[in-house]
Amino acid sequence: MKLKSLNKYIGFLILIISFMPFTILAEEEIDIWNKEKKQSLQKTQSVDNLTQTLDKPKASDTVTTLNNIEVTNELNKDTKETKIFGIYDPEVNNFDLNMWSQTSAEDVRSSIKRINKIELSSISLRLFENTLYSFAYPPEGMGEKEFIDLKINWMIRNKRSDLIEEFLKQNSEFHNKKKIIQYLVDENIAKADINRGCEKISFIDKSIKDSYLEKFKIYCLVFNDKKNEAQLLYDILKEQNQSDKFFDDKINFLLGITSKTNEKINEDSLLNFYLSSITNKNFKYEPKKNTKKEIWEYLNAANLIILEDIEDKERIKDLEIAANQDQYEKKNIFDIYKRISFSLNSLINANNIYQTLDKTDARALIYQKYLLSDNNESKIKLLFLLEDLFKKDNLLNVYSQFMIDKLKEIDPKDVPKEYEEVIANKIVDEEDFKLGKIKYDDKILHRSRLIKYFTENTNQKKIQKDFNRIYKKIKKNRKYFFSAKDIALIESLAKDGLEIPKEIDYLSISKTYDVPSNLLKLSKNNQPAFLTLKIVEIIGEDEGHDLDPETIYFITHLLNQTNLKKLRNEVLISALPQRS
Repeated sequence: MKLKSLNKYIGFLILIISFMPFTILAEEEIDIWNKEKKQSLQKTQSVDNLTQTLDKPKASDTVTTLNNIEVTNELNKDTKETKIFGIYDPEVNNFDLNMWSQTSAEDVRSSIKRINKIELSSISLRLFENTLYSFAYPPEGMGEKEFIDLKINWMIRNKRSDLIEEFLKQNSEFHNKKKIIQYLVDENIAKADINRGCEKISFIDKSIKDSYLEKFKIYCLVFNDKKNEAQLLYDILKEQNQSDKFFDDKINFLLGITSKTNEKINEDSLLNFYLSSITNKNFKYEPKKNTKKEIWEYLNAANLIILEDIEDKERIKDLEIAANQDQYEKKNIFDIYKRISFSLNSLINANNIYQTLDKTDARALIYQKYLLSDNNESKIKLLFLLEDLFKKDNLLNVYSQFMIDKLKEIDPKDVPKEYEEVIANKIVDEEDFKLGKIKYDDKILHRSRLIKYFTENTNQKKIQKDFNRIYKKIKKNRKYFFSAKDIALIESLAKDGLEIPKEIDYLSISKTYDVPSNLLKLSKNNQPAFLTLKIVEIIGEDEGHDLDPETIYFITHLLNQTNLKKLRNEVLISALPQRS
């Protein structure tokens, strides 16, 4: 009976197995063989994830927290999956992660395109950087990569290596990371500062696969006398087919494997040009008008530009143009002018004959005449004549700072009266404004000690007492007029919770000043970041103290309406105080 029962049981099992799909059996068979592999893979992935977490640069606690925030408001699924990149915690500037969410991509593109054409003042620059480089999701219709490129391209265009390094520290992996690291590398090669260039290698991690940076890394090892390590990395580079004949030739020569190297100069990249210059004992190169700017900079920094033939006027003109474009040292142009030979008669009659000469020779003659002059009035006339000669050839950038420096050397007491005003204006116009110590004047509200509230984070209770005390003094002056600057100050204090005396009807007074409706609309539509860009466009090249009172008012009013108090304070500090 037991045997029969067992046979029935076995038969029943066979019947069930025979009806099972073949694919299931096949899958089960594969699972058996791959079980260990899958477990191993999972462990490897876990280790990799842990390594990435440990290697990730630590920012401030607030910025680190941003990476883990779950967006709970009305954002679509795609936005939730979008990574954010920046430098500043948005809350520091009263923004949030969705500061761009109500703004179209095209509006942002257009605004930044216009801003790129402006030489921003210090206050405009602070507002712009604090906005664009706050951690936030991209504008509506703009992808993550394009948004990163906007940030990267602006930093490179404006040579903000300080911001670039901070961006690299705050963000581990992002689109075009290799681009900004190469910028840092090339920037230091162009300065002939290889030590600092090699320090930037620390920003290169496993996520970056770039032959240019790998080649520079190998050279840095050679430069620091670590040839064994350099050889190892070079072998890997060759195995990956990332090297080329030029680099092979140079690195083998530098490693001592070969005793000769090709003397051909390679201009394809700054690194190749640099390697050409250091491996060629008889290196000689004459840059042309179309020579890359970074090569000009390197030649200049490494003192490799030599004018052998002072009679080569075309060569001198090329150097003048390069100096005007900030590719060649401006002071070297004046050294060249001193080398051009003139007869004694020409120098004596320089004011009469310079117009008959080649333009470069004319500038050189007047410059030498200036150097020989011992009379201040004559020197001033020659300096202004030189300015005209540079201006006619669109080379004023070569000369402007030189002129200011030379005018400053002249004692104001020795300046003829007819030149006093023009020289004073020239120096003021060209010099950058430098903030001095704040001078308080409690007789004028917007210049009073109330400003300390914005500059020193003074306690509100103390400021309230100061406000009441200062207002009592001002109230005694029946002719006192509340200016737009006063209203900007009062409205900001009221926004922050201070009690304003009822006699000051600042709300009624504020209605007399127009606030652009298009900007008010941005505030109402919750577009704080785009509003700030528009304010940057308005301020532009001006410092806060250069703005007219009505503009100061409506800018602070808009920032108050949008609750951007930190940026508002920046504007008030720049615009209101009187400084020594």
